[in-house]
Amino acid sequence: MQGADHLLTAIEHWGAIVAASGFCALFLWVLHPLRGLATQRAVLAAALAVTSLWLWASAFGGATGYEALILENIRNTAWLGFMYVLLRRAKIELQSRGLLSVYAALAIIAFLIAMLDLAIVGNVVAIETPQLIGTTRLVLQMVMTIGSLVLVHNLYTVTAPDSRHLVAPYIGALTAMWGYDLNLYTITYLAGEPANALIELRPALSLLLLPLFMAVLVKRGNATIRLSRTVTFQTLSLMAIGAYLMGMVLIAAALRMIGGDYGAIMQKAFLGIAFAFILVFLPSSRFRAMLRVQVSKHFFQHRYDYRNEWMRFTRTIGKPGDSSEPFNARIIKAIADITESPGGLLLLPDEGGALVLESRWKAKSIDVPPVAADIKTYLHLQDNARIIDFDALRKAPLEDAERAAMPVWMIEERRVWVGVPLVHFDRVAGMVLLERPALDRTLDWEDFDLLRIVGRQVASYLAESQGQEALSEARRFEEFNRRFAFIIHDIKNLVSQLSLVARNAERHADNPEFRADMIETLQFSVSRMNDLLARLSQHNRARPDEPQPVALGAFAEELARTKRGQHPIVVGVQDEIKAMVDPARLEQILLHLTQNAIEASPASEPIQIIVRRHNEDAIIEVMDRGTGMTPDFIRNELFKPFHSTKEGGFGIGAFEARALTAAMGGSLGVESRVGEGSLFRLTLPPAADEQSLLTPHNFDTQDAA
Repeated sequence: MQGADHLLTAIEHWGAIVAASGFCALFLWVLHPLRGLATQRAVLAAALAVTSLWLWASAFGGATGYEALILENIRNTAWLGFMYVLLRRAKIELQSRGLLSVYAALAIIAFLIAMLDLAIVGNVVAIETPQLIGTTRLVLQMVMTIGSLVLVHNLYTVTAPDSRHLVAPYIGALTAMWGYDLNLYTITYLAGEPANALIELRPALSLLLLPLFMAVLVKRGNATIRLSRTVTFQTLSLMAIGAYLMGMVLIAAALRMIGGDYGAIMQKAFLGIAFAFILVFLPSSRFRAMLRVQVSKHFFQHRYDYRNEWMRFTRTIGKPGDSSEPFNARIIKAIADITESPGGLLLLPDEGGALVLESRWKAKSIDVPPVAADIKTYLHLQDNARIIDFDALRKAPLEDAERAAMPVWMIEERRVWVGVPLVHFDRVAGMVLLERPALDRTLDWEDFDLLRIVGRQVASYLAESQGQEALSEARRFEEFNRRFAFIIHDIKNLVSQLSLVARNAERHADNPEFRADMIETLQFSVSRMNDLLARLSQHNRARPDEPQPVALGAFAEELARTKRGQHPIVVGVQDEIKAMVDPARLEQILLHLTQNAIEASPASEPIQIIVRRHNEDAIIEVMDRGTGMTPDFIRNELFKPFHSTKEGGFGIGAFEARALTAAMGGSLGVESRVGEGSLFRLTLPPAADEQSLLTPHNFDTQDAA
């Protein structure tokens, strides 16, 4: 047994000597070109020299001697310095204080360990405290080792994949060295006494690291290092967790040494507070957002990782598939993700230039009026196209031009944080309002620049989408016209056939066979024409006449008379007023509206047509108690061609009614609630001379039906 012990001791002793000699040789190899020695090689030479000295001290003074302990701490510091130089030489976009803060904690720990070693060597420690000093030093060594391993992992992760083979031997050697040390310190702490066998064997095992260092010195080339914000955040998180756990161990050990009931109570109280800290702060989105802001502020020259932000932006905008959100919602999300905003609104201009709510992404609690912003806001955005900082705007004086241009509700709604104009060339395509993020902060120049660029990009996407939609509608109109041309051709054939029957009827009306054939021809022609009419959703619009003053009350009563055979209709004339309109167009508009109301209403619910005056305008309202329509259907489908909820319909009616109204200088609006009914409001220009009374247009009941 003693022989085995002597053999093991000899292996440890001579293994340490051989390892020390090997590291000394590597030091001389690196140091060989004395002139023009680069900083990286100089620091590497220093780390190899200190490692060699530590091994010599372990071989001749014992691995547990004070000299070996002091040199071990210097060795760790030297290798950390070498990794720091590698990162700095790669010219990573790190601020100096941010980079130093990663290593500052470990440097302070190394300094504290050195002070403890000097205090022990100089016998300045009271005899009653050696156990506390030993435990403190051991915990500090564990923290130092954990932090070093985290930094080694970080160095490997930020190295470009095509350059990792150049640093892989460094990574392997340092991981093995500090991994062994961590296991050694952990076993010592758990056992409560030094693991002398593992300590004495460690210098000899350092011999296994020599081939790795030799391999990296043989290889030539510079490694390309790319620092990722995600890697930085994860590295700091791991370091914080490790420091937190080690701090808990150190403080708990110190409290345990107080002894007695007070020590136990204090230890339990500390652990309870630490556990509460984890439960309260770590799950908090505000805490995580604050941590990300601090990392970006102190570790990077720029707030944003523009490459990642742009990739995420394009991925969100172009996400395909039926399961993805609608295009307008993806626009809001893509912009909101940049500033970590929890939601937003998309406002698009209507025909008159006012901005109306088009879509939401979350932000359900923000109430938006029907007209979100008037033409004044639109013109201001068109002239300036600046990012709107609503927090700064709320502090501005009331006479400030930008504040005066913004709607009052946007200023008063504190959850509205940023307004991003969507400008395509010199035209405002819309505006995105972002909700205030969890961590409130002040916008800076990077926010303004990035949001301005993204806003212009989104505006181009919107313009392209609207262009594609217009092209699609044009193609549908083309297809509709093609079908209509076919139908006209069939009607021409039927008219020719009926004309022939009419001419022959004068000569052969008394012939029974001719009469039978004529009846069969008429039945076929009527059936055929009904089929053709069923293929058309609307009648052909007549040639427009010049606007004339029309008494709307009498006009509405005449139209109701022709339709009461289908459904009960009540006409209410609140004000006798005349409007300047084209009677044929007005007839067609009201036929569309009343027919739609009849089809949407139960048989027992009458349709109401109300004629009234609003300021100087003439108003006709058609109201039903039918099924009603959803806001999304009204906003996105009702007035668009070829969108119909009726079986066999082409969706032309409401679109044509609005177009005819606009051609006469009026407007057509709608209010509707699902299950309660709808109200269509036709606003027309009043007649200049209300003394002239136009006889109501002579409706053809058959045409109206």
